[in-house]
Amino acid sequence: MTTTEIKTNDRTTTPATTVRSNNAIGRLDFAKSAPKVFRAVIGLDAAARAGLDPTLVELVQIRASHLNRCAYCLHMHTTDARKAGESEDRLHMVAVWQEADHFFTERERAALALTDAVTRIGDAGVPDEVYDRAAAHFDEEELAHLLALILTINTWNRIALSTAKRAGTDER
Repeated sequence: MTTTEIKTNDRTTTPATTVRSNNAIGRLDFAKSAPKVFRAVIGLDAAARAGLDPTLVELVQIRASHLNRCAYCLHMHTTDARKAGESEDRLHMVAVWQEADHFFTERERAALALTDAVTRIGDAGVPDEVYDRAAAHFDEEELAHLLALILTINTWNRIALSTAKRAGTDER
């Protein structure tokens, strides 16, 4: 972090903290600074996706990115979802999926509910009814992969937010 001084009425006050971003001064490049860790997260991501519907994968990643306020990942995954043929209507409704239930299947809604609970786990854990709802729509292997996917996108969100990644700058 860098500090700058704030001037008010021609007087200098206490230093203010400013956030360095990748486009100017830059925070660390996580992939270059910790390549083994980066590759491990990529491996977890790939393993988590295996056997899951690609549309569901993008919906989960978009929802977690909304909740975590990660513009970088949100931009990346909405772009990927569009390329995969996802409709604009559904993309816009992910943020309010509970109120727009007719846009999503029961299976997708169960996955989105689990995404909400796991992403906000500190608030109340994962309620039994949310877990049971997901378990009713996914077999044990799928459910394990879904959980791993949710954990992975939360990790990517935290990496992107911590390193101040800017939306629209991904190289994919």
